[in-house]
Amino acid sequence: MPNQFGRFATCLDNSKEYLTICFSPSASARQQRWRNYGLSADFLGDYFATFFPGNPQKNGAADDVMQRDTVKSAISYIANELLENAIKYHTDRSPEPISISLFLYEDYIVFQSLNLVELQAAEQFQAFVQDILTTTDLDTLFAQQLEKAATGHGESHMGFLTMMCDYGVEFGWGFGHSPQLPEFLQVDVQAYLSLKTAF
Repeated sequence: MPNQFGRFATCLDNSKEYLTICFSPSASARQQRWRNYGLSADFLGDYFATFFPGNPQKNGAADDVMQRDTVKSAISYIANELLENAIKYHTDRSPEPISISLFLYEDYIVFQSLNLVELQAAEQFQAFVQDILTTTDLDTLFAQQLEKAATGHGESHMGFLTMMCDYGVEFGWGFGHSPQLPEFLQVDVQAYLSLKTAF
């Protein structure tokens, strides 16, 4: 049974609109294709922005373009952050692909990234997850992590905090042993972007 934290769903496949992209686990391929990951995040932003035509009660085309651009920017940023983290920490010893999926629901979009990590990396990440879940002041945690990044003491995970502070993203995290590769942990990160409050 995996350890689950935050807003975590065991099943996300009841969305009628979703898209999944998988990436080669090879370390050499990841280095050669690093630019492609940003392009993939932009593609997800472009693709899902088409589902947001704007508000016909307002000023027409200008508002439509503004809303689509806002949606596209938010989706591209969140997808890129999740993808970069998944790629960065994915173990080179795994033949399993890295994946990112987006699920569109009526009131929110769910991003899901899946990758396999070494046990030590998973333990360090779980400790950071606990910091997020137990903090009473997200701004203070943000400042602490920013200082950690500036001084080079450990991983900052600033992307997660930025997504929470700037976009109101809610997170769920799942950690479980892969049935095929029990020596690694599969990290399942779910990011919930509200369509009512974010735009």
